[in-house]
Amino acid sequence: MLGQGFVSAAAIAASVLFILSLGGLSNQEKAKRAVWYGIIGMAVAVFFTAFGPGIGGYWLMIPMIIIGAVIGARMAGRVEMTEMPQLVAALHSCVGLAAVFVAWSADLERRRVLAARAVDGAMHDFSAFAALVATKAPDELTFLQVEVVLGIFIGAVTFTGSVIAFGKLAGKVDGKPRQLPGGHLLNAGAAVLSLLLAILYLSGAGFWTLLLLAALAFFIGYHLIMGIGGADMPVVVSMLNSYSGWAAAAIGFTLSNDLLIVTGALVGSSGAILSYIMCKAMNRNFVNVILGGFGGSQGPAAEIEGEQVAIDASGVASALNDAESIIIVPGYGMAVAQAQTAVSDLVRKLRAAGKEVRFAIHPVAGRLPGHMNVLLAEARVPYDIVLEMDEINDDFASTDVVIVIGSNDIVNPAAQEDPNSPIAGMPVLKVWEAKQVFISKRGQGTGYSGIENPLFFKDNSRMFYGDARESLNALLPLVE
Repeated sequence: MLGQGFVSAAAIAASVLFILSLGGLSNQEKAKRAVWYGIIGMAVAVFFTAFGPGIGGYWLMIPMIIIGAVIGARMAGRVEMTEMPQLVAALHSCVGLAAVFVAWSADLERRRVLAARAVDGAMHDFSAFAALVATKAPDELTFLQVEVVLGIFIGAVTFTGSVIAFGKLAGKVDGKPRQLPGGHLLNAGAAVLSLLLAILYLSGAGFWTLLLLAALAFFIGYHLIMGIGGADMPVVVSMLNSYSGWAAAAIGFTLSNDLLIVTGALVGSSGAILSYIMCKAMNRNFVNVILGGFGGSQGPAAEIEGEQVAIDASGVASALNDAESIIIVPGYGMAVAQAQTAVSDLVRKLRAAGKEVRFAIHPVAGRLPGHMNVLLAEARVPYDIVLEMDEINDDFASTDVVIVIGSNDIVNPAAQEDPNSPIAGMPVLKVWEAKQVFISKRGQGTGYSGIENPLFFKDNSRMFYGDARESLNALLPLVE
């Protein structure tokens, strides 16, 4: 067994590593090192916690750690980048459910300690946690009960909410907003009942109050996320990430685990900040995202005139050969087609011909912030030509050719031109200001949000239909 001093020192070291990991992830060049900081920090946290004072049951713990490690390694090896958002949602659900189980267990141990005290006041064969509870004063036990309530409620909402988010992202659940009759009143009623159950529990009611509390919170998580449109799922996943962090922090207080408190607070706060950034990038109110579906038109949408004009690879290649400045806008379609390598090959060929080539990245391109940056880094696209929306949006007017690969809502001019559009006011990449725009798209359907895009009908736009990777591979030999 390791002494408490070693465990405390390890907790500080792991916390520092986690902070360095989060800080490094803001920069593409430092991201790999930052990931290793996180890996090492978690390894330190698990080892020193598992072998700390008062910990036992290794005959069960060690096999569970090995099984979990094997499952995690297999998942990491099999999951494609396009499936990363739903994997994140699935992992959030595990954190939420773990919080519920730990909180239930904590209350059962609390009741066991109180029952033993009532008999003879002896410590008996208490577990490490029960022994900790036995040392608490009455007011500290009240705080413990509050922590149990918070852990159960936040954890249960996170669990079912994350399961539904996973289903919507994976296409296993309809992405349209759907709610039971009564809508948000059901959520409000369930929240009020949850508060009443919490008060009953704190007043000395039985374990049944925690079971009902969890059931109501499970419903709130399910119904809340079912009522949110698929296009808002990136914000929802980020929000659930924050929830999972606060659930972990609540359980950290319950277990008197400083490292869990710090880690949970880091995840909770970073998830909340990321959700705010994404809402700002979409010109959306965070509360509106949580309480409703994507957008909300104020009247009939503007009529779209014209038609979608197709172009083949030779036509796109001719325009690229004549162009001096080119901007590429990647989206989720590039990720689905796994076209990032073909994009990288095209960029290298164009730059070798002396052309200026840059990428424009919208903050919510793909399904998670940074999704496109990771794919382009994977394909070895130079970091210095990958620019964020605010850095490049004013340059489209002086650009010869824009190639849009699998993007829809983030290049939709209706956001600025149609006040009745569901995405009115959302900051978008102003690709239509370029001289020529080529849109690589599988077909004429709408995007993930189901909103028609007037860009596809503009006079300077041409539709380059087909699978993005196949289309780009056909284009490569024609580019001089």
